[in-house]
Amino acid sequence: MPTRRSFLKSAGSVAAALSSTATEPELPRPLDEFNYSNVELAPGLAQTQFEQTQAVLLGLNEDSLLKPWRLRAGLPAPGPELGGWYDELPLDKTESGGHGFAPAHCFGQWISALARGYAVNHDARTRAKLDHLLALYEATISGRFYKNFRFPAYNYDKMVIGLLDAQHLGDLPQARKLLELTTDAADPYLPPHALDRDEPQRRWRASVGDNTTDDYTWDESYTLAENLYLAYERGAGDRYQKMARRFLLNETYFDPLSENKNVLGKHHAYSFCNALSSAMQAYICDGSQKHLRAASNAFYMITNTQSFATGAWGPNESFIAAGSDDLYASLTGTHRGFETPCGSYAHFKLTRYLLRVTRDGRYGDSMERVLYNTVLGAKPLQSDGRAFYYSDYHFGATKTYFPDVWPCCSGTLPQVAADYRILAYFHDSRGPFVNLYLPSQLRWISPDGAEIKLTQSGDYPFLGGVTMSLRVSRPSTFALRMRIPGWAANPALRVNGAPVPARIVSGFATLERKWKDGDRIELELALPVRLEAISPQHPDTVALVRGPLVLFAIGDNPTTATRRQLISAERIPQQSTWTTQTASGELHLRPFMAISDERYNTYITAA
Repeated sequence: MPTRRSFLKSAGSVAAALSSTATEPELPRPLDEFNYSNVELAPGLAQTQFEQTQAVLLGLNEDSLLKPWRLRAGLPAPGPELGGWYDELPLDKTESGGHGFAPAHCFGQWISALARGYAVNHDARTRAKLDHLLALYEATISGRFYKNFRFPAYNYDKMVIGLLDAQHLGDLPQARKLLELTTDAADPYLPPHALDRDEPQRRWRASVGDNTTDDYTWDESYTLAENLYLAYERGAGDRYQKMARRFLLNETYFDPLSENKNVLGKHHAYSFCNALSSAMQAYICDGSQKHLRAASNAFYMITNTQSFATGAWGPNESFIAAGSDDLYASLTGTHRGFETPCGSYAHFKLTRYLLRVTRDGRYGDSMERVLYNTVLGAKPLQSDGRAFYYSDYHFGATKTYFPDVWPCCSGTLPQVAADYRILAYFHDSRGPFVNLYLPSQLRWISPDGAEIKLTQSGDYPFLGGVTMSLRVSRPSTFALRMRIPGWAANPALRVNGAPVPARIVSGFATLERKWKDGDRIELELALPVRLEAISPQHPDTVALVRGPLVLFAIGDNPTTATRRQLISAERIPQQSTWTTQTASGELHLRPFMAISDERYNTYITAA
C-alpha cells in the first residue's frame, strides 16, 4: 500500500528531475480551468461555506469599507468604522496586530470574492454591490494612501486581483481603468525590486523616509508577480509583465530553490508559499524553467519537511528549518499550528498551477488533504468580523476565533470558498479531468460539440464510492480522466455496471470512449487506515489517517493507545465519529470538519 512517505519520495523524484538544468522536461500545454459557472456544488459543507461568506460580504457597510481609503486621501469619511485590523487610526498595537493594524487590507480580496461569486451564480445584488463599490473607490484613488504605509505592496496586490476579477468575472469593464489608476498611485511607493523581509526592507524604508519599526518590514512585495502576470495575461498590457519580472524574488529565494537548496526555514510561511505562485506564473507567461523548478522543489520541501498529517504547515506562521525538531516541538509549544484560510489559499493555488502544468495527480492528492483536514473545518466567518485563523495542533486543542476582528484570513476565506469549483475539474482538448470528488455537477461542451452534464455523487471521503452519471445531447467521444489518490490500492472502475480496465498514468485513470446519454461511471476507492508519525525522530507520535481524512482524538488531554487499537477504530453508523476501546476507556475520533467546540488531539502517543 502506498504510504505518505512513498508519495513524498515519488514526488521528490519528480522534483529532482525538474532540478536538472541539463535536460529540461518536455511538458504539454497546461490544463485549462473551467469557468466558475460550469460547476455547481451540491448542498454540503463547501457550498454552505460559499453561501455564508458571500452573505457576509454582501452585508458589509459600504461607508465602512471606504473609510480608510477616504481618510488617507483626505476626503470626508462618513459612516462607522468596520473594526479590527481594517480601520485607519492610530494603531492600538497588540500581539495579534491590533486595531488599525492594516487599513483597508481586505478590500481588494472582498471585491475579488464577490466577483467570483457573481461568476458562480450571476446574482444581480452581487453585481450591483460591486458596481457601487468600484464607483466609490474611484474617488479615493491616491498616492497618499500608500505613503508611509505599513503594507503598500500587500494592499496593492489585493487591489490588482480584485480589479482583475471585477472586470473579467464581475462583468465590470470600468475596473480596467481603475487598475491603471491604482497602479499609477501605488507604483511610486513600491520598492525598486522584490525585497525579502526584515533588514532589506528596513534599509529601503529608511532610504525613502518611511517608518522603520518592525511592522514596517513585513510588507510582501515578493508576492506581487503572480497577479501582475495575471494582469498581463488578461490584456492589461506589457507594463504588468515588466512589473511582474521586477518583483520576482530571485536572488534569495527562487535561485537557490531552483538548485534544490532548502531556504524555506524561518520565512513567513503563508506569504512565501504564496510567492511560489509567482514562480509558476513566470513559467506560464515567460517559459522560465528555473521558476518551475523552484516551485516544484519547494512543494516537495513543504510536503516532505514542513507538513503535519493534515497537509498543513507553518507553526507560528513560520516555515521550520530543514532537519530541525520544530514541528514536533510545536505540538506543545504553540496553539498557532496553521494559518488556515490564508495558508490553504496559497496551497490550493500552488497545487492548482503544478497540477495544470505537470498533469500529475499527486498535486491533487495534496490539495485534497488540505481541503478536508483544514479549511472545510474552519469556523464560519461572522458579520462582526470574527474569523477563524489558526488550526491548532497542540494537545488538548480547540477551534477559536482570532482575537482581532477582520484579520487577513477574513479576506482569503471568501476567495477559497468560491474557488472550490475551479479546483474540482480541469480539461484539455480531449475532455475533462476530475480532480476532487465533491458532489457537484459539471457542464461543458465536448470536443465534438455535444452538450455534456456530468453529475458526481457519493459520500466521499467517508465512503470510498464515487458515482458519475452523464447526460449528453448526442453520443460523444471524449476522454474522462479521474484522479486516483496515491494511497488508493487496486481501485475498481465500472461503466454501466460492468468492470472496465483503466491504465493509471501520473495519478489519473483514463476512460476514453463514445459516451451515451445515461452512462454511469462508478469508482470504488479502498480507504486504507494508517498511522503517520509527526517525524522519523518521533515514530510513536502519530496521527490516525483514513483515506485522505485525519481522525482527531476527542478529549482534553494527550491520548495514548496501542497501534492495533487505533487501526481498529470503527465508524458509528450514520455519524462522523469513529470509536475504539483503549486502556483508558472508549476513544472517540472525528475528522476536522465534524469538530465544533470540543477539545481534540491531532496526534496520539502510540503505546
